[in-house]
Amino acid sequence: MAQASETVSSRVLTVPNLLSFFRLALVPVFLWFVIAAWDAWALVVLIIASVTDFFDGYLARRLGQVSRLGQLLDPAADRLYIFAALIGLAWRDLLPWWLVIVIIARDVMLLVLGVVLANHRHGPLPVHHLGKIATFALLVALPVLMLGEAFPVISAVSQPVGWAIALWGAFLYWWAGILYIRETVRVVRRSPDIDAPASDTLSGEEVDGG
Repeated sequence: MAQASETVSSRVLTVPNLLSFFRLALVPVFLWFVIAAWDAWALVVLIIASVTDFFDGYLARRLGQVSRLGQLLDPAADRLYIFAALIGLAWRDLLPWWLVIVIIARDVMLLVLGVVLANHRHGPLPVHHLGKIATFALLVALPVLMLGEAFPVISAVSQPVGWAIALWGAFLYWWAGILYIRETVRVVRRSPDIDAPASDTLSGEEVDGG
C-alpha cells in the first residue's frame, strides 16, 4: 500500500506537473492585477504563465512524463486565464458582460456533456482542433486588448485588432461546442451495455482544451 502511494505521488509531483500547478497558482494574481488595472503587471504574469506552459509540455515529452493529470491541468489553466481576463476586463467595463456570459456558457455546456458521457460510461471527449484554435484566439485577443490599456499610445491599433480576434474566437468557441454536442450524441447512441467495462474516450489524448 505504501509503495502504491509513493508511486502515485511520484506521478503527481513531476516537474511538468509542478510547473502546471505553478501556472494555476498565478491565476488569482493575474485576476487581481487585471481588476486593479495594473495591466502591465498582468501581462508580465501572462508571459510567465506562457513560458511555464511551454516548458511543462516540452519537459513532459522529453522526460517521458506525459500524464493524465497534466493533460487535465493544461486546458484547465487556459480556461481559468481566459475567465480571469474576461471577468477582470468586464468588471472595469472594458468588455461587455454578454461576451463573458457567451464564453462561460459554452464551457458550462461542456460540463453538462461530460456528465451525460459519464452517465453512459464514457470519459471526456478528445480535444478538437477547432477548439484549440478558438482557445488560442481568445488567449491572444484578451492580452492584446489589455496591451492597449497598459500602453495607450498603441490602443488605436490594439483595440480593433483585439476585438476582431476576440469575436472570431468566441464564434469558433461555440462552433467547436456544437461539434462536441454532435460527437456526444454519436457516442451516446452507440453506448455499450451497462455491464460492459467503462469506456475512456480520451484514448490517451489530451482532454478538451478548447
